[in-house]
Amino acid sequence: MTARGQDEVDRIVDAWQRERPDLDVAPLHVLSRISRVARRLDQTRGTAFARHDVEGWEFDVLSALRRAGTPYELSPGALVQQTLVTSGTMTNRVDRLENRGLVRRRPAPNDRRGVLVELTDEGRDLVDAVMADLLAREQELLSHLPTRDRERLAVGLRTLLGELEG
Repeated sequence: MTARGQDEVDRIVDAWQRERPDLDVAPLHVLSRISRVARRLDQTRGTAFARHDVEGWEFDVLSALRRAGTPYELSPGALVQQTLVTSGTMTNRVDRLENRGLVRRRPAPNDRRGVLVELTDEGRDLVDAVMADLLAREQELLSHLPTRDRERLAVGLRTLLGELEG
């Protein structure tokens, strides 16, 4: 931010308004900032993941299992639904996590052909450590924003995302 309270997005918007006064560049005020925040968040998450030797996709799968609650298991189909990847991609991911000892497959008790993916103790310890580190870093990202502003921002973004995801 400059002394006048302008940031890089304001400078970009001003330049576009000067160069293309025929366009309504107002969406840039919101969406360019969201984009820049998303890049910072990705960097912050990448740092937390690297510190624990975890890839983002690994955290996604492990955290889906952890959120499932005891006994920390889901079907591959449920994992596909929660992580928004294809079943082939999920099979590969579960294989890799199983090779690391973070998950294990076991037969589904009520479906002879089914399988469940279960979080191991090592996987639970890892995802818990990553989550604690990640939340501390994300808290730091938001630390300069008053609680009331955070709450309003969350409501506005929930509304926007709800419309976009339909």
